[in-house]
Amino acid sequence: MVASSSVGLALFLLYAPAFAAQLECRVASVTRGDTLICLTVDNRQELIRLRGIDSPGRKQPFAERARQHLADLAHGKSATVHWTYRDHHGRIIGAVWVEPVDCPGCGHTLDVGRAQLASGMARWAQRYASQQPVEERYAYEFEESEARARRTGLWRKFKESSQAQAGQ
Repeated sequence: MVASSSVGLALFLLYAPAFAAQLECRVASVTRGDTLICLTVDNRQELIRLRGIDSPGRKQPFAERARQHLADLAHGKSATVHWTYRDHHGRIIGAVWVEPVDCPGCGHTLDVGRAQLASGMARWAQRYASQQPVEERYAYEFEESEARARRTGLWRKFKESSQAQAGQ
């Protein structure tokens, strides 16, 4: 009896992120390539920081492109936010899902954080990996490695700088 309840507790803790809160909202604005503002059904604004990614800061290369890419994916759309906590700034840290542009009627099937990684507009924030559900963590790590291999988005600069160094 004790062994089975211990196993049950271990499984619950392993999959605890799957029991996260869910927020339905409309994306009102995008402030950075990893941060957006959602308007809830009761007209509250919620600042959402995408879990598991880090986009370039305001004065860094690709910052505006990353912000614009996220805006193209999510601005004005209804969204579902899966989250487990707020950070010390009061921001919700979560995964934001919207309907893909190329699939009207599919529902909220596009994880915009993963899409930012796939397009090279953000880095996977490995130091926060423990805050992600296991499947999300592996998917995000994969998307970043693929973007690096394709040298797309912010990873392109590494190709250009290595070519410049080789030419010297």
